[in-house]
Amino acid sequence: MAWNEPGGSKDNDPWGGGKKNDQGPPDLDEVVKKFQDQVSNIFGGKGKGGEGRGSFFGGGAGSKIGLGVVVGGALFLWGLTGIYIVDEGKRGVELVFGAYSETTQPGPHWHLPAPISTVEIVDVSQIRNVEIGYRSGVDGGAAKRSVLNEAMMLTQDENIVDVNFAIQYRIKNAQDYLFNLRSPDETLREATESAVREIVGKSKMDFVLTEGRSEMVQSAEILIQDILDRYVSGLQITSVNMQDAQPPEQVQAAFSDAVKAREDEQRVKNEAEAYANDILPKARGAGARMFEEATAYKSKVVAEAEGQTSRFLQVLTEYTKAPVVTRERMYLDAMETVLNNTSKVMLDVEGSGNLLYLPLDRMMAPAAAAIPMIEQSSQAAEVARQVAESRARDRMADQVRARSTLRSRETR
Repeated sequence: MAWNEPGGSKDNDPWGGGKKNDQGPPDLDEVVKKFQDQVSNIFGGKGKGGEGRGSFFGGGAGSKIGLGVVVGGALFLWGLTGIYIVDEGKRGVELVFGAYSETTQPGPHWHLPAPISTVEIVDVSQIRNVEIGYRSGVDGGAAKRSVLNEAMMLTQDENIVDVNFAIQYRIKNAQDYLFNLRSPDETLREATESAVREIVGKSKMDFVLTEGRSEMVQSAEILIQDILDRYVSGLQITSVNMQDAQPPEQVQAAFSDAVKAREDEQRVKNEAEAYANDILPKARGAGARMFEEATAYKSKVVAEAEGQTSRFLQVLTEYTKAPVVTRERMYLDAMETVLNNTSKVMLDVEGSGNLLYLPLDRMMAPAAAAIPMIEQSSQAAEVARQVAESRARDRMADQVRARSTLRSRETR
């Protein structure tokens, strides 16, 4: 009969104090019971009837020593789990029962092991990126996908533009990054979108699409950082890049025509300015030359008039002193001037025959050559004519006076 069957001999129990017997398998319940008793003995438990069972170390004092060794070893191993190392460019944030304790620098550190204290390692040197209006690396490639609800923005002149921004940032304060906001990266995305919409809403479409890009980038960086600082997010903006700005796809053709028209307008303006820059200096030079010529002519005429006036006054002074001599001198000077500038033919009538041969073509040739000189001396001839007329009037006046004197004598 097997040792574990009812009515069997207890001496056949291989786990008991009887003699060994290889007749059957051990009783599983008895094995479990014995194991429980031994564990109880290790921790100072009692057996049946209140008697102490044999210890794993043997004896009651040995049980206490074994328990201390086990507890000490467990505490030592538990303490070793509190050792951690912070790599360069990272920060360790220690939490005690979930509350912030301190921020540790790179290097080896120790904290109270879990669950009392835990450590969050935060990479503060990593440059992170957030995209507004698009997502790059679609399907693992280099293509990008437009996000219309972020990209479409309204300008001040009530036009819609498609704007894409790329923001690069890093963590500047690990404690603020972990505890002040639920999702700092998503908050940064929303703050960036809000800031960009504000800047675009205060600008006109032409300014956004052409010369205003650099100014918008600077304004966006300042405004985004101000929002993050007010939220105490622990984030630092490193760069803001405006990837693209264009009108919506539906109106791009019309906008391209408008851009071409604007470029044509600018080209025509440049050509007009170039023509003006070419013609205006010439016109100014011609005007200055005419002004100088007029000034010179004025000076010449005034000088000639003043000279003639001075000459006339001098002649008048001499004429009042000696009228007859002066008239004779003026007549001779005038005739000399006239005869010097005209061609003359002298004929000796008394010594010539009845028939005269006059080669007028040869005789007049010097006269033709002297025509310019005659034209130049027209003013002198006019003066001579006036002098001759004056002399004739003076002679007539002398004759009248002489006749009057003769008559007065005869009357006497």
